[in-house]
Amino acid sequence: MNDICCIGHITLDKIVTPKQTTYMPGGTSYYFSHGIRRLHDFKNYKLVTAVAPSEYGIVEEMRKEGLQVEVLPSRHTVYFENTYEENQDNRSQRVLAKADPFTADALKDENARIFHLGSLLADDFPLEVVKELAQKGTLAVDAQGYLREVKGEQVYPVDWHEKKKALKYIDILKVNEHEAEVLTGFKDPMQAARQLAQWGVKEVLLTLGSLGSLIYAEGKFYKIPAYAPKEVVDATGCGDTYVLGYLYMRNKGASYAEAGCFAAAMSTIKLEKSGPFSGTEEEVWHILQTDKAKPEVLAAK
Repeated sequence: MNDICCIGHITLDKIVTPKQTTYMPGGTSYYFSHGIRRLHDFKNYKLVTAVAPSEYGIVEEMRKEGLQVEVLPSRHTVYFENTYEENQDNRSQRVLAKADPFTADALKDENARIFHLGSLLADDFPLEVVKELAQKGTLAVDAQGYLREVKGEQVYPVDWHEKKKALKYIDILKVNEHEAEVLTGFKDPMQAARQLAQWGVKEVLLTLGSLGSLIYAEGKFYKIPAYAPKEVVDATGCGDTYVLGYLYMRNKGASYAEAGCFAAAMSTIKLEKSGPFSGTEEEVWHILQTDKAKPEVLAAK
């Protein structure tokens, strides 16, 4: 059995920032996988993805780097265009191609202690997939894709129409402040986190960009600092890097706050370069040992 299994589409990405335009593979599964291979204990990790045959070369490169990758068939590969403003918290998107959704039947033989669903678009993971995997291990989900609907090439924000049916099966949910508001109707992050927990989520990871993040678990809030980067280069994949750091540490027995701080430090290092996290575990620990910012336990108002 694998410790962590990430499931999601690898994408073709066009990333436009004020400084540069970059073409590269992407998607939660790509950033998560390349990030985790830089950490000490990644050997018991597996990626399950779906790409068109034209992108099998990307998968082969990942396998050469020591990653265990299973490919499900798809007629197309997801093609994203991400455009960032000077403030990297602001992003607009277009989708130029979509891949086939994952199915419960295709995933029925997968086993892991922790599953992470890296949703990119609303129909990537039907409710049956969530139910199937929740029976087998801890289920973590990034909500971002469930809140994106594609019409033509444009991406439109939508609510997750099966959220109340799905969230009761989800142990760990990652959202940013905008996604949390769409899901719950609450602008206040603490109110939003409490609502998500009432719907069944055990650990709510609520990222706040340059303001840090909140973790809500077992009735307590943990305020995780954002560590200052040397330079802000590219925020693409920062959320995926946060989740991978968090799950990596939780799998090793770390507390909510310890896992959150490790995740935040990983995200800071990723922010300093384009592409997936390319630092080391030692660099992450160096930030945590030298930065004066510490996590806080907040009173549950």
